[in-house]
Amino acid sequence: MSLGDFRSLQLRLAVRLAILYVAVAAIAVGILVYQAYETAGSLNDRELDLRAEDLAHAMVTDSAGQPRLDLPSKLAAAYAAAPEDDLFAIRDANGRVIAASPAEFGARVGKWPPAKSEPSYFRLSGVGPEEVGENYYGLNVALRTSAGPMWISVARTEGSDSLVKSLLREFVFDSMWVIPLLMLATLGIGVVVIRNGLKPVREISQKAASIGPNTTSIRLPEQNLPTEVMPLVVSMNRALDRLEKGFAVQREFTANAAHELRTPLAIVTSALETMDGNGELKKLRTDVARMNRLVEQLLGVARLDAVALEFDTVDLNKIASSVVATMAPWAIAQHRTIAFVGSEQPVKVDGNAHALEDALRNLVENAVLYTPCGTEVTVTVDCAGRIEVADHGNGVPRKDRENIFKRFWRGPGERNEGAGLGLAIVSETMRAHRGGVSIADNPGGGATFTLSFPSLPAGEAKVAGEGFAGGRA
Repeated sequence: MSLGDFRSLQLRLAVRLAILYVAVAAIAVGILVYQAYETAGSLNDRELDLRAEDLAHAMVTDSAGQPRLDLPSKLAAAYAAAPEDDLFAIRDANGRVIAASPAEFGARVGKWPPAKSEPSYFRLSGVGPEEVGENYYGLNVALRTSAGPMWISVARTEGSDSLVKSLLREFVFDSMWVIPLLMLATLGIGVVVIRNGLKPVREISQKAASIGPNTTSIRLPEQNLPTEVMPLVVSMNRALDRLEKGFAVQREFTANAAHELRTPLAIVTSALETMDGNGELKKLRTDVARMNRLVEQLLGVARLDAVALEFDTVDLNKIASSVVATMAPWAIAQHRTIAFVGSEQPVKVDGNAHALEDALRNLVENAVLYTPCGTEVTVTVDCAGRIEVADHGNGVPRKDRENIFKRFWRGPGERNEGAGLGLAIVSETMRAHRGGVSIADNPGGGATFTLSFPSLPAGEAKVAGEGFAGGRA
């Protein structure tokens, strides 16, 4: 069992329930055993008291008016059957022994003080015809009889209740074995019951795990919840309301700012194209071009955040060839080339052509900027529904491969001027298309970015038209 298991709420509750149950069971068993022993002792005392009363009822007076014991035949036979187990002695009000069994017990009792109406209990040893040293438990009591008041003493061996005590000991021993089993059973039942009771909490946790920057509209269900959890869920939903409003304001601001910047930047770009100047003007044109690209990326991010893409069946060959043809002149101006290797057959996927072109353009632009001058960027369309963009740059370290798709993230020592939005747009576009983007090392040096798309249903994946031949710009 791991440390995380001990942090489980249901396990904690089940363990505490089991401990409480076992403690209560142990206390209950203890009380039962105590009461059983008390009852056994009371029964023993009650039996002695009844024997004294039986002896009192058997007292009569003879023709001379003297008291004597006249035991019924059954009672006389019982005393005669085990004289060493059951003892009695009867004295009159003067302390004279009227009857005793055995005589030695009568001799001992004759020396005792007078008995009282309230029973007094005693223990003695070494009584018997052969002085075997038996231990006895008995009582003295003064009772009224037909022959006058008598002091009656009765006793029996202490081992006579051994059967009852043996049964009690066996009960205690069995209980000690049963309690651990009860604890395990209670623990198992407790886990099942508590787990079922915490099912709404687990469902809420799964729902909360799906909430992210792109799914801020999701809310946690508030129905059929334990009252202890309800305030937390309500507070969480209110916090998500505030968070969604904050995201909406941020997205609206980004979209509005980018949109407002497009017009003045277009005017500045047009004016710079018609102006003659030295190297400073060329640098200014480069800076304005970079600002235009940044504004376009911001608008792309805003569209992905705010507008649901409309999907249609598109051909990856056409999208990739269009992007390569559009970016080839720019790549040549950067002293690089772009090669396009298309699939022999059209590769149909469900997607948004404009968004995919924008994502691929960002990926190609990134590859051109990072591949050395005089080298080539290759764009390949695979019939399995993949587009690969390979460069010959320094590659992407494994520790950075998850971070480069985050917005505005830039690696340590990054020299390329950019906002860190291009690869973020690629990642979010592929997520919207239920696909993915991955990075691998290019066998010829550099990195290979792969866009993977889900396959169309068999009825829609029709092969039509002529294939694309590879091309080079």
